Amino acid sequence: MTSRIVFRNATVLDPRAGELLPDRSVVVADGRIVEVTDEPVRAAEEIDVRGRVLMPGLIDSHVHATQASADFAELKSWSPYYAAARAGQVLDQMLMRGFTTVRDMGGADHGVARAVAEGLFRGPRVLFGGPIIAPTGGHGLTRICDGEVELRRAIREQMALGAHHIKLTVSGGVVSPMRIDALGYSEPELRAAVDEANLAHRYVAGHAYTAEAVNRALRCGVRTIEHGNLMDESSVELFQQYQAFYVPTLATYHALTRDDAPRALPAENRRKLHDVIDAGLHALELADRAGLKIGYGTDLHGELHSYQLAEFSLRAQVQRPAEIVRAATITGAEIAGMVGQIGEIVPGAFADLLVVDGNPLEDIGVLTDPERRLLLIMQGGELVRNDVTSVR
Repeated sequence: MTSRIVFRNATVLDPRAGELLPDRSVVVADGRIVEVTDEPVRAAEEIDVRGRVLMPGLIDSHVHATQASADFAELKSWSPYYAAARAGQVLDQMLMRGFTTVRDMGGADHGVARAVAEGLFRGPRVLFGGPIIAPTGGHGLTRICDGEVELRRAIREQMALGAHHIKLTVSGGVVSPMRIDALGYSEPELRAAVDEANLAHRYVAGHAYTAEAVNRALRCGVRTIEHGNLMDESSVELFQQYQAFYVPTLATYHALTRDDAPRALPAENRRKLHDVIDAGLHALELADRAGLKIGYGTDLHGELHSYQLAEFSLRAQVQRPAEIVRAATITGAEIAGMVGQIGEIVPGAFADLLVVDGNPLEDIGVLTDPERRLLLIMQGGELVRNDVTSVR
């Protein structure tokens, strides 16, 4: 761990209040934030961040860190050692974009999380769920389970390995063998899965697109809805009733529609995806207007991981910057069950800190240009990047 460090003359971004707190000293020791004060503090090492903003590290609540190729058939052919090496590269790049915690939604396991925790990989903290669970014919790169008994057994096995959450395929999808409007599990199966996750004091996340799929999942106790592009006002009411979280993933569709994207889709497929993006923006607007708890997610694969920061720009079409920042910080912490530990600069939290040149609460573009505007990255008290002058 690093020695005691003080960030002085800091303008601290408070994502909960959506405001900047000027002239603060933030003290870090043993990987944690130990003090935030408006009084001068001295330490062996001081970093003067005058004129810049000190903010909490970002949280991506929907990643696929081990899917370092967009070609699922190719992924299945890889040696596990090669796959691990590629995952390490993906995670390192995520950290260098400012993401200090990620929730993996299919692929990463306890080995990946442990490798990062022990410093074998450099990357964000990984909250893993293990393989996506899907019914026969449901989705790619999944663990197939049919019936309540198979679901309970699979969930117990994944929980025994330390899974942070369980992800179920509750509808078809854009790259799924199932039609996008198809439903993945019966309600008794969904309720059994939710019950089993609850027994481990964990939760179920649901891959769902249509309002019908979203609504069934929410009524059965699914805690987070991933994607949800085709949900409607009836879904919003159920989110509020069940206090669930919504995690849109617009970046993945945007990346697939770009002409310059690796392995770009044919023009006709890109036109269809534009409709999915438009629907997703409408769903996001509904959710934002209703004040739902919205997380930041990207759902990228392979070379498309480079578009991870595009989610900020896409959401800016319908949301204020402060709301987008909140999604990628404090709401991400709520989804993770780690409030007070990540997503904000408070005593006791992990020292996951960024120094940026500009105010993301007014200009979300500050977070989309890490090469020029992300000046410092600290994760768990360790300096990963520092382009800010240390005073001593």
